[in-house]
Amino acid sequence: MTFVQLIDCKTSRFDEMNRLMDTWVEQTKGKRTATHSVIGKDRSESNHFVEIVEFSSYEEAMKNSNLPETDRIFQEMVALCDETPTFTDLDVVRDDQLNKTNARRLFELLSTKGELPPLDEVVAESYHDHDPNNPQDVIGMDAFRREAEMWRGGFDFTMSIDDQIEEGDRVCSRWTWEATHNGDFMGIPASGQQVTMTGTTIHRCRGDGKILEGWWQYDRLGLMGQLGALEM
Repeated sequence: MTFVQLIDCKTSRFDEMNRLMDTWVEQTKGKRTATHSVIGKDRSESNHFVEIVEFSSYEEAMKNSNLPETDRIFQEMVALCDETPTFTDLDVVRDDQLNKTNARRLFELLSTKGELPPLDEVVAESYHDHDPNNPQDVIGMDAFRREAEMWRGGFDFTMSIDDQIEEGDRVCSRWTWEATHNGDFMGIPASGQQVTMTGTTIHRCRGDGKILEGWWQYDRLGLMGQLGALEM
């Protein structure tokens, strides 16, 4: 279970504390077990700071706490604080990563059998799509739907997510596309051929999680080869 520790402190010497934290990170390189760390400053109280440190488990957090460098740096940190810092230990019981969820949902919607469902639950109206196989970018919800319908008209397909990484407002998804060629695609008549393709898509999301922009990379040349559209 993911574990999070909140470190709440007040200090008028944050620049010194920041340098101290840099020293600790350098000294514990290769030994520190935290997976993510964020420090926030209270907008209403300029000397109030909260650090949020994430670990894969409570046990990993304890390994981090037991490092000799951690104890030494902690004593120096306390000396920089206006008052004794407080610690709150939390087991994470729910973790909603909205951007990743919406990116995954988009792939599910594109793969839906029958009529293409509305996409506005996950895609912004001003969506901007970048595909190196298109001479021009696809801009706007309607244009993106037409692009999706072109693929759906040529293939009955499913898209499965192999990996997803989220950082800031970006989500990177590595996917596998498996399809049956049951309609005309770029002038190639339906062949009934079973085909597969892999690719990666980076999505940029806005604050509410809706997707604003997408960059696609996929093996279209390999797909055309499977369809017998390439001359030797």
